Amino acid sequence: MRNPSAGERRYSASTPRPLPAEALPSVDVGDAPAMTAFFRPEGIALIGATADESKLGFGVAENLLEGGYPGSVHLVGTREGTLFSRPMYASVTEVPDPVDLAIILIPAPAVPPVLDACGRRGIRAVVISSSGFREVGPEGAALEQRCLEIAARYDMRLLGPNCIGTIDTQVPLDTTFLPLPPPPVGNIAFVSQSGAICAVVIDWARGQGFGFSRLVSLGNEADISETDILGAFTGDPNTKVVTMYLEGIADGRRFVEVARAVDKPLVAFKVGRFDAGREAASSHTGALAGEDVAYEAAFRRAGILRSSSTEEMFDWARALSNLPLPAGPGVAVLTNAGGPGVAASDALELHGLRIASLSSETTMLLEDLLPRAASANNPVDILASASPELYARCLEVLLEDTAVDAVMVILPPPPRYAAEDVAEALIPVIEGGSKPVVVALMGHELIGEAANRLRAAKVPEYRFPSRAAGALGALYRHAAALDLDQSVCAVAESVDATTASRLLTHSTGWLDPSRVSALLAVYGIPAAPSARAENAASAAVAADEIGYPVVVKLDSPDLPHKSDVGGVLLGLSDADDVRVGVDTMLTRVRSAYPDARIDGVVIQAMVGDGQQIAIGVVRDPQFGPLLMFGSGGVDVENMGDVAFALAPVTCTDVNYLLGHTWAGRRLSGSRGQERVDRDAVIDVMVRLGAMVVAHPEIAEAEINPLLARSGGAVALDCRVRVGTGEPRACDNTTFEEERD
Repeated sequence: MRNPSAGERRYSASTPRPLPAEALPSVDVGDAPAMTAFFRPEGIALIGATADESKLGFGVAENLLEGGYPGSVHLVGTREGTLFSRPMYASVTEVPDPVDLAIILIPAPAVPPVLDACGRRGIRAVVISSSGFREVGPEGAALEQRCLEIAARYDMRLLGPNCIGTIDTQVPLDTTFLPLPPPPVGNIAFVSQSGAICAVVIDWARGQGFGFSRLVSLGNEADISETDILGAFTGDPNTKVVTMYLEGIADGRRFVEVARAVDKPLVAFKVGRFDAGREAASSHTGALAGEDVAYEAAFRRAGILRSSSTEEMFDWARALSNLPLPAGPGVAVLTNAGGPGVAASDALELHGLRIASLSSETTMLLEDLLPRAASANNPVDILASASPELYARCLEVLLEDTAVDAVMVILPPPPRYAAEDVAEALIPVIEGGSKPVVVALMGHELIGEAANRLRAAKVPEYRFPSRAAGALGALYRHAAALDLDQSVCAVAESVDATTASRLLTHSTGWLDPSRVSALLAVYGIPAAPSARAENAASAAVAADEIGYPVVVKLDSPDLPHKSDVGGVLLGLSDADDVRVGVDTMLTRVRSAYPDARIDGVVIQAMVGDGQQIAIGVVRDPQFGPLLMFGSGGVDVENMGDVAFALAPVTCTDVNYLLGHTWAGRRLSGSRGQERVDRDAVIDVMVRLGAMVVAHPEIAEAEINPLLARSGGAVALDCRVRVGTGEPRACDNTTFEEERD
């Protein structure tokens, strides 16, 4: 990774200033003018305004008119009169220009006709804050569908329903009904699929020293989704980082592509990591995959940092929005206490960082500065008696070391100095440097003023080293992601798409082995020679033609896990072994599974030793084809040595899959074992992923095992399932019979 120059990739913001009332500057928030109106409207119609202070309509009116919005506000209510010295209109059709945003906060059954009136009035952006739609059941869902139909008729964009609304602190604009004061002004955008979380975060941020540029509550996402709203932050100079509270994503592939195009760091807290529902899957790949691994793969492809909590998300966002990015993983720790320094070392390792090896020049400079009992080694312990000046000078020395990419300063309350004095000494050094510095400001009452001063200087401070290490880890991962090669790995030669499509036509469920073999051949995936046989006699003939030794496998679309039912015979060395083995197998399995369709057996050449690998692709409902790579064999699920990536895979995905599995690391040879053909394994991975991507009718495909050897790789067993829903048996027509 290249070394950023001073100030490069620095996501810092100048002190934000409110817009003058006479001007609303144009900001690029996406292609559609309607999307612009959600944050920078020229005029607003509030439908549902009321003088009753207990009603939400009053809260929205108060936020718009008392919150400083400089544009036109038109109030529409059921009673004549005035509110906040503004006239109340009986209908949106009566309000004067300008108006390009409507906020609807009335009972749900009354929304469709009002929405139609907005369309006739020429309004193209509408926030429906009303509840009582899809979230309450079928009747509400039908009402929501009517709103969508009306919106489509007028080319109108809807936010919600059942949402809080939008906030742009720079305008300022607050379309929500949340109580004043407004959110603190800052450079972090927040998108939430939970209105309650949005409300809590606004109040919580006031005491945490950071603020927001924009906030969006998505509600039911009848029209505008989390993906649509991302375009509202691209090009926004007031937003330096985008944070997201997500419960789900509707169009996963589009979300990934849009997220990759956003010109800012993205941090997401995706809930439902453990209890998300999983559909029953019949292959190892499907059983090992699940909703959460798909999100992990998607976030990795999109460059999104995934946090494990709301607090962690904003810990990272504070660092990303105010600090330069590190050039590498080396961190120096400066502390006045040994214990926190050790804790910091452990925490840094957990977040993919390392303790930097200080140069001899740095060590000598520190030794000259420090008392004899102090430690000039990293973590640098300058002892509890350290003065503010010593803290600052040691930080300068560490920042000058080329081996140091970032610094964590640990500051428990000094016994002889005020913590705020140390903070004041550190701030100019941090501001004058080009490397990220975070402060673990430990304590509560004794460090309150120090926290205020660091926050005013936009220096991220955290209560414990573990949180500070997490923030540095996020900076490093984002910096690394900017340099990743996300170009898709393509199959080198052209593929006979016509033949491949014909193999999949009129098939549902598991393909018969002859079609699978033909499909692998079309995509250039090497497979062991094989043949189908209906009975013991024909199996012996096929074995003679293939050559001994051979493997016999049960051919049954209803029993895909052959080993589990005794449907695999290894190392048969002559025709007699084959006849006896096949006859015994078929008799036993048919007796044990009388309702299963059994088409016979597959005879396959027995290949020599090698490393067994599993490569599979399953079609995720949100993100499409998801590729699995890991250790193969019958115990693949029990081993759990697998990793996932979106297909088609990129160069970065390949490195991830190989680096995060024992199977991938073992390809280079381990413990005296022969090194296998790593490139051949990667080639099969790319080809299998490309095959499923090119043919949406394929629900899942799996090679297990793929035998990797020094001279290449060969598929020993492959299954392909066509169609959606529960696996069903394919028709009994083989590819050879159909071709004849």
